[in-house]
Amino acid sequence: MARTDPAILLSFDVEEFDAPLAYGRPMEMAEQMELGGRGQERVLGMLDALGVPATMFTTASFATWHAPLHRRAAAGHEIASHGRVHLTFEDADLAASRAVLRETSGQEVLGFRRPRLQPTDPVAIRAAGYAWDSSENPIFLPGRYNNLGRPRVPYLKGDLLEIPISATPRLRLPLFWLAWKNLPMALVRDASARCLDADGLLNVFWHPWEFIDLSRSGLPRYMRRVDGERACDRLAQYVDWLRGRGRFATFTGWYRTRAA
Repeated sequence: MARTDPAILLSFDVEEFDAPLAYGRPMEMAEQMELGGRGQERVLGMLDALGVPATMFTTASFATWHAPLHRRAAAGHEIASHGRVHLTFEDADLAASRAVLRETSGQEVLGFRRPRLQPTDPVAIRAAGYAWDSSENPIFLPGRYNNLGRPRVPYLKGDLLEIPISATPRLRLPLFWLAWKNLPMALVRDASARCLDADGLLNVFWHPWEFIDLSRSGLPRYMRRVDGERACDRLAQYVDWLRGRGRFATFTGWYRTRAA
């Protein structure tokens, strides 16, 4: 397809599976890593079968723990930073995580997404060597954030490019992972088409742990409603629907095309 066609940016937050900790389920780090790794194995297999690239926002701790799996991801997909660890964050983690990921992946590592999409000083992100960030979800999510006043499309924060998660024009219907698994797929497809038509860009993401059985995870139903094989089937159908509606790209691939 021509480079002027809409860009489809698929991404995964590759991390230790610590989500159950917030709901009172204790988990040792070994279990968090085992379940996160199991999900990543499944995701990489799906992407191989589907033949599409993705950007893997990876914690440095995951990359170190799962070194062979991380190298496999780096061989076919973009690696970006998801911080040093998933549970905590400080500004020093920006440079520290990038250094680990560059060494372990052999890639430049130009992008960052903070865990739980929390705000981070753009000057600090840029100073750590990143060119772009994708940590903003321009919607209202009760109990988490209200970003309705934020731009809905990519914009500059100084010399750092912010690439928000996709949400529809006007109503800002969300398209991030929770919406994708709880909204009817007909509505997800319609919202995706609206973003592609209006913005020339679709930025959607998931976590590898969503693609394993979550029935015993202790997570609330809205977080595990579509999991395991059902999630795999839904993702395959969604990707197949997206074919012909744009070009699949990594974030940095799109960033460089945009800057050209």
